[in-house]
Amino acid sequence: MFVLIGVAVVIIGFALRINALLVVTVAGIVTAAIGGIDPVGILTAFGSGFASSRSVTTFALVLPVIGLIERYGLQDQAKRLIAKLDKLTTGRILAGYLAVRQITAAVGLTSIGGPAQTVRPLVHPMAEGAATKKYGRIDERMREKIKGFSASSDTVGVFFGEDVFVAVGSILLITTFVDTTYGLALEPIDLALWAIPTGIAALLVHGTRLLLLDRKLDKMAADVRQTEGVAA
Repeated sequence: MFVLIGVAVVIIGFALRINALLVVTVAGIVTAAIGGIDPVGILTAFGSGFASSRSVTTFALVLPVIGLIERYGLQDQAKRLIAKLDKLTTGRILAGYLAVRQITAAVGLTSIGGPAQTVRPLVHPMAEGAATKKYGRIDERMREKIKGFSASSDTVGVFFGEDVFVAVGSILLITTFVDTTYGLALEPIDLALWAIPTGIAALLVHGTRLLLLDRKLDKMAADVRQTEGVAA
């Protein structure tokens, strides 16, 4: 019963808005000490936990690198590249990224893209650069619309693509739950095959929405020009 004091430590620490990492660490130490684990055992547990989940901390290295390359003009270079390609529109860029993201997720490469490492520093600047090249200037509403669709191209792609990969966590969780709960022998490949039609449907539906984004931007740009004309 006393080991639940660690939960109280977490609640109090979060209520006082103390650093979350510090709160969880102290709560773990308190719980282990009350449970009778010696200091060496506590240190061993922390070390084993860090070693087994060290991939989770990769973001601590990735984010500074992304910030550094952004500081030295990655977004500007992406916009300049798109400005040289006449036929690439905002919708086509995002639809292409959706297809690439979904295909790579379907073969298990879910970590090569993402909002932080790909969308913000590369995909969104390219989409915005295409809009700027076409309309000359975009207002805040257009910019926010492009941001939202840029994020959705990544989210939809990985969400509906990863289930095609038999070794993804969600597939293994479903098969384990079904097998233990209902006594069946559901194979991961069965779920992966059934995920293919859903993935294709998602690609077609959201890909069409991304291509139609160009029409929405055309209308929004026309409204901006009309407003500016009235104001003048």
